[in-house]
Order: sequence, then C-alpha cells, then structure tokens
Amino acid sequence: MINPQLVINLLLILTVAWVMGDLFSRFGLPIMLGQVLAGVVLGPPLLGLVSCSPAIVLMADWGMFFLMFYSGMEMDPKELSEHIWPSLAVALGGFVLPFAVGYLTASAFGGTLYQSLFVGLGVSITAIAVQSAILHSMRINESELGHIIIGAAIADDILSLMGLSVLLGLAKTGTVQFVDLSIVILKVIAFFGLTILLGLFVVPKVTAKLHDREGKAFTFAMVSALTMAYLAELAGLHVIIGAFLAGLFVRKEIMDKNIYNTIKDRFFGLSYGFFVPIFFASLACHLQFFWDWRFISFALTLTLVAILGKLIGCGLGLAIFRRNPWECTVVGLGMSGRGAVELVVAAVVLQLGDELMSTHMITEPLLTGAQFSGLVLMAFITTLIAPLSLRWAVLRTCLPDEKAAFCKLWKQGIDTS
Repeated sequence: MINPQLVINLLLILTVAWVMGDLFSRFGLPIMLGQVLAGVVLGPPLLGLVSCSPAIVLMADWGMFFLMFYSGMEMDPKELSEHIWPSLAVALGGFVLPFAVGYLTASAFGGTLYQSLFVGLGVSITAIAVQSAILHSMRINESELGHIIIGAAIADDILSLMGLSVLLGLAKTGTVQFVDLSIVILKVIAFFGLTILLGLFVVPKVTAKLHDREGKAFTFAMVSALTMAYLAELAGLHVIIGAFLAGLFVRKEIMDKNIYNTIKDRFFGLSYGFFVPIFFASLACHLQFFWDWRFISFALTLTLVAILGKLIGCGLGLAIFRRNPWECTVVGLGMSGRGAVELVVAAVVLQLGDELMSTHMITEPLLTGAQFSGLVLMAFITTLIAPLSLRWAVLRTCLPDEKAAFCKLWKQGIDTS
C-alpha cells in the first residue's frame, strides 16, 4: 500500500542513487556502484533514513525480474548455445573451487561440518542479476565473453540449487537423498526442454500477430516473463532465470522491428530507470557488522577466498579452451559478484537451522549469526568491487588488441557514457 513513508523512501533512494550514479559515471566508474553506495548512506549502515519495508523489498525483487528480462532481450540465444561448453566448464570450476575454499575457511574459524558445507555453498554462488547489470553498463554483454559469463552464471545457479537440495536433505536425515536429487535434476531438464519448445514454436507465432495498440505488445512480454518465472519456480529454480529466458526468446528476428524496440524501451525504462536503483540500494539493508576482531577477520578472509576462488576456478575452466590469461581473468572477475540468490540460500539455511533446533533434531545451528553476516558482507563487498575489477581486467585485455570485437563493444560503451 502506498503511504507517505514509502513515497519519502522512494524519493530519497531514487534521488541519491541518481546523483551518486551520475557522479561515479563522470569519473568513469559504473553507475551501479553509486547506487549501491546510495543504499549504504541512506540505509541502516549509516544514516538509517530508509527502512527496508516489505514494499521496498518487493520493488527490489521486481528490479531483479525486469533487469533479467531486459538482459535476455539483449542476448543472442544462438551465441549462448554456441558457447555452452566453455560456459559449463567455467561454471563447474567456479562452483567447485569456491565451495572448497569456503568450506576450509569456515572450518578454520571453528565451523561445524554442516556450517562449513553451507558456507562453502554460499561462497560458490554467482549473482546473475548483478553480473548482467555490470556487463550491460560496460556494453560488453553482447560480446563472446559476455555470453560465456551469463551462460556460466545460469549453470552456476543451477549447480548451487542442486547442491542446496543435497545439503538440506543431509541436514534433515543425515544421508544424501538421491531420490530427491534425481527429482530436482528431472525438473530442471523438463523446464529447459519446455522453455526451448515454447521459445522456438509458440512465441514466434504469437509475436507475428502482435501490435502495440493499448500496450498489447508489452502485455505479451509481461505474460511471457511471468509464465517462465512461474515454471522456473516449479522446477526449483529462481524466478529470475525464467525471466531471463523469456527475454531471450522475445527477440527482434521474430517480430516487427518497431514493436521489438517499443518493448525493449519500456523494459529498459522500468528496470534501469526505476526498479534497478532500488534493487542495488536495497543490498545495504542486509548488511550487519560486528565490531569484533574474530568476525572482521572471518568476513575479510571469506571475501578474499570468494574472489580468488571464482577468479582461479572460472579462469581455469576457460583456459581449457586455450583462451589467453587476460580473457580468463575477465571471465573470473566477471563471475565474482554475489547478491540475491546467495542471500536467499543463506536465509533458507538459517530458517531451517532454527526449525531443526526447535525440534531438537540438531544441537548446533546450520549457520550462526556471525557466519550469516559474514556471507552477507562478502556478497556486498564482491558486488561493490566487481565492476571496478572487471573494468581493470577489460582494459588490460584490450591494450594489446584494441581491434578485437570484444574491445570495440567496450570502447563504444565508454564513448556513449
């Protein structure tokens, strides 16, 4: 419900995010960095002027939703399919190594077996919505490396959700539930199979008859996005994966160019003009900080191994395909940002731990408050530095070969920003 407090919160968030984003842009820094810091200034970490009300959280969720649909529209499904093997290799390396180093870090700081496993899982996740925004802001989302990063981020999220299913079953029963895992895998396969069928055979027939009177084209795009989001949820995946795939199949090759541009413009305005600044600013709402040396050392160590784990794991996955070290670095840093999915997983684990402890099924929580806060702080810091580190890596990559298609896209982004 709209009330004066909500209006004031939105006014503050959008105004400060706009000003700080513009300020960062003038210094050649990503706009999203200013939006994240706007949340830090306005939210609980500093001034506390903006509260994380259910309405703000809901708008932040819509920010992810619209951002992922728009990102899908800018991607080429053929390009994604052509780079499926590098994407899978990057995702596997970017899941296994961070999981291992996260587990070892939590164990070194006194975590139990389950706590260490769940911390490792939290470290292994890549935030696809964050990565999409970063790649778009640098204009390299349509490049070959951009397609590899997005494809790997989707596969990484699927691996993480499968891992969550295994660990939750292990925590509840003490054994790995192979039946439950098999059901999860079958659901994921069925979801992608149905998505391909809808995208190839149903969507083109509908879009051929679209017109934009009374906003019907936009309504169709929303219906497509919501349908795919619901199917993704049924498959045990995050709704934003469904939104991304819906955007992927609403492409200009199968509809009138003017209608496609109208849909794209409206989603761009809704996402980057309204909901996305709220999404990035709201990340600060999850920040909790304890002035305790043990917590600070744990959080900083976890952040460091999270970055290095993604950088090395994803880089090695791409190196198999004989890519040069700087391209491997771009992909590794491009996969290092965390965000929504990681926070959702951590919250689910925390809630389950409380439930199991209340029934005396376990004696230690699955995640302690300090471990949860460490994961949240790690997610925030990696989101904050991801665009800066990626920009540095892209610059280093383009110095020896400025004529490469990847570098031309990035240069165009600089010239138009």
